[in-house]
Amino acid sequence: MAWSRGLLGISAVIVVGGLLSAVGNKEAIANLVNKTQGTLIAQNRTINIVFPSRSDSTDLQNKANAVAAFLSRETGMPVRAQVGDDTAAVEALRANRADVAFLSSRPALKAEQLANAKLYLAEVRDNYSGRFTYNSVFVVPASSPLKTKNSGKASLEQLRGRKMAFTSPTSGSGFIFPTSELVRLGLVPNRDNLNRFFGQVSYGGNYSKALQAVLRGQAEVAAVSEYALFPPYITNQERSQLRILHKIPGVPAHGVAIDDDVPAPMRERLINAMLKLNQGSNNGLLRNLYNSTELVRVDHNRHLAPVRDALKRAGIDI
Repeated sequence: MAWSRGLLGISAVIVVGGLLSAVGNKEAIANLVNKTQGTLIAQNRTINIVFPSRSDSTDLQNKANAVAAFLSRETGMPVRAQVGDDTAAVEALRANRADVAFLSSRPALKAEQLANAKLYLAEVRDNYSGRFTYNSVFVVPASSPLKTKNSGKASLEQLRGRKMAFTSPTSGSGFIFPTSELVRLGLVPNRDNLNRFFGQVSYGGNYSKALQAVLRGQAEVAAVSEYALFPPYITNQERSQLRILHKIPGVPAHGVAIDDDVPAPMRERLINAMLKLNQGSNNGLLRNLYNSTELVRVDHNRHLAPVRDALKRAGIDI
């Protein structure tokens, strides 16, 4: 017993002495705690990331698996890739079946609403006008009599009674922003009155089909993202048959949302690992996913403010 008490006493002296020596260095203590916490987390949790399928992505599961393997090596944590659409990604975050998801702007707002997830990174593409924002565009045939006027209202007033092809009712650049613009300019009061302005309203289902409706004469104008005017959405030859009538800038780029139950040390480790996809040979893994060239840090509220405003103006729920 005396031997045990002696060992306990020695241990106590060592612990107290260590603490006393560290009292003057709060940063060292914080680093030690963070490192220990991060190690314990890494040993006991698999990170599940959802990669939504998009019309310009092919063989996505294998590409996502390659990114997951890279992130696992960089973070020291097991990372698993899942593929699904935006709705499934948001539901997985809500049900705690996923920790991270690549999301477009409106689903990112839904993920915040249902799972308290936040967007921490945004994608950059070579064909985005604003680096991590892009234009929503009204597109007409190159031979159309409709002309770009000296004001947005004058340009879009020409669409009254015309056949309109939106991308889909859930598309940001293919419906939400164009509808918001029509409301802002006083051409329609809200989304429920589009049929009273246009002669016909249809939905292509994706960018390519909306543009094909214009190319085939089934619609006189389409609303899409500016990057949909390039392959793989349409060919260069088809692009030469189209032109932009009106642009709406500032559409938030897709990005990476992380659930709120991911501890801060783990979240930073993931973010830092993802930012390494911008570098050297790693960059091919990122480009293969969705043709983006870079990931950049963004503030969730600031980045998504434009889509919040557009939804509110158009009278559309998140």
